[in-house]
Amino acid sequence: MGRLIHFEIHVDDMERAKKFYGEVFGWSFEDWSDYAGMPYFGAVTGDANEPGINGALMQRQSAPPASGQGLNGYACTMRVGDYDSTEAKILKNGGKVAKPKHALPGMAWQGYYVDSEGNIFGIHQPDENAK
Repeated sequence: MGRLIHFEIHVDDMERAKKFYGEVFGWSFEDWSDYAGMPYFGAVTGDANEPGINGALMQRQSAPPASGQGLNGYACTMRVGDYDSTEAKILKNGGKVAKPKHALPGMAWQGYYVDSEGNIFGIHQPDENAK
């Protein structure tokens, strides 16, 4: 079985992206550029004893996705404890709404955003009462 073990977010401005994901989700970063041969920062997304995976920010190698273009890749979704406060941090740090908060009835609140680098990602707050 091919289990997802790592993700990469392509970025134009590494410092801006590190600030965005650090401020919004509390991620920390480790410089792995020597291994990758390009600007590449490992993203520590949480405690190793909790479910989830770590990933990286890597220097974008081509033009960013055009605004309004369909997603060509995977959208990463982060579990959050408080949807509304996370959305406020996203917007405060230069993110934009791609698809507003909506209920996944009986399961969670979900929404999609554009990060400071033009990438789409989701946030997900479990809530059995969502409707």
